[in-house]
Amino acid sequence: MGGSRIGDRPAGTARRAPWALTVPAALGLAYLVVPLLGLIVRTPWATLPARLAEPRVLEALRLSLVTATAATAVCLLLGVPLAWLLARVPFPGRSLVRALVAVPMVLPPVVGGVALLLVFGRTGLIGRWFADAVTLPFTTTAVIMAQAFVAMPFLVISVEGTLRTADPRYEEAAATLGASRWTVFRRVTLPLVAPGVAAGAVLCWARALGEFGATITFAGNFPGTTQTMPLAVYLAMETDPEAAIVLSLILLAVSAGVLTVLRDRWLGT
Repeated sequence: MGGSRIGDRPAGTARRAPWALTVPAALGLAYLVVPLLGLIVRTPWATLPARLAEPRVLEALRLSLVTATAATAVCLLLGVPLAWLLARVPFPGRSLVRALVAVPMVLPPVVGGVALLLVFGRTGLIGRWFADAVTLPFTTTAVIMAQAFVAMPFLVISVEGTLRTADPRYEEAAATLGASRWTVFRRVTLPLVAPGVAAGAVLCWARALGEFGATITFAGNFPGTTQTMPLAVYLAMETDPEAAIVLSLILLAVSAGVLTVLRDRWLGT
């Protein structure tokens, strides 16, 4: 038979990348990795322990951990039912709702902060009704709200994807045996999607920890109250670049840790 066949190619030929793709791929990888290496190289390792023990660093770290964890709890409380609704219940406008859920992922965070301020501020659409009793903007609560706003879509999308791939026959069998919808959700559905919920929660927590734009717009930048680590990095760059590098290194370590936790789910082994 005339012509060459794929099976007749020498071993490894099909996987050999052309230079036209290899060179830009290498440049792209370098563009992503070299800045991170630069951060590690420029880290003041000799004074790192002392800088990590500085009160402002510890305070920003404590506040970031507390608010990111609280924001993740809020996202779990609200996001898991939302993901279940999108995955299991057909209703008019579901595609639109799914798109609206994803908007904060592509919306500039500072715009999200402005939106939160216009809704929950003292003269906001909702905030005006309880402004005399409760003040939300520029408080620690505002930090949690801002972080939850930008992080919840990551949880919802992750859990919804897991629910869509889960076998619904187990839930149907439980319902056939007389279990209520709440019992099916609590005893069958949640255990089935627990890995997806855990992965989504970790990703949500990491996104909340790194939130900057919505936080500084809605909560401000007050040490001990709203100054999380990203905000502390921004402030330190103007007065103490080495402190900014140390804080950035911590955030880099957290990001690397999150990827390590999620490698089996999204990155492969």
